[in-house]
Amino acid sequence: MTLPIVAYGDPVLRKVGKEIDAEYPKLNELIANMWETMYNANGVGLAAPQIGLAIRIFLVDTTPFADDEELSDEEQNALNGFKKVFINAKFEEEVGTEWAFNEGCLSIPDVREDVKRKDTITLTYYDEDFNQKTETYTGLLARVIQHEYDHIEGVLFTDKLSPLKKRLLKGRLSNISKGKIKVDYRMRFPEMKKGR
Repeated sequence: MTLPIVAYGDPVLRKVGKEIDAEYPKLNELIANMWETMYNANGVGLAAPQIGLAIRIFLVDTTPFADDEELSDEEQNALNGFKKVFINAKFEEEVGTEWAFNEGCLSIPDVREDVKRKDTITLTYYDEDFNQKTETYTGLLARVIQHEYDHIEGVLFTDKLSPLKKRLLKGRLSNISKGKIKVDYRMRFPEMKKGR
């Protein structure tokens, strides 16, 4: 089932997600719905807070990035077919050179900005079968995971922008929270909720 994506301004996007266990109700159904929701919105990642749940789960499928001709063959191969569920993820390390990349977010439609992140991460997480793993990722793969990880920590990519950029975006962000935006996927807007 395709779920509505929570828009910027909703308090759930600011909550640190709670850990879950293998007994979490209807976990497989939740994961299936998250995949469907993400693909419906043409995303490469989706975190539970973006569908209104303050829990530590996100998923990533970077296959669409693999077609980028500016990437090396090695990077394209790493991205192609990379599809994973991350439960209770915890960063062990973020190292390397900071580099800028133009990021967007399904909860903040039509806003894209360059964000600096370190190029190598190591994290421990559980997969959808609750097998624990510790893995290291680099480059664009690391960046997508960092972006989704931020969501389960209550952080948005706009938090990483300069004060000037934030001021310049203030009106657009306010419009998103009020539902004054056109998107081709279902969204839930915080300002409209209050009016009920």
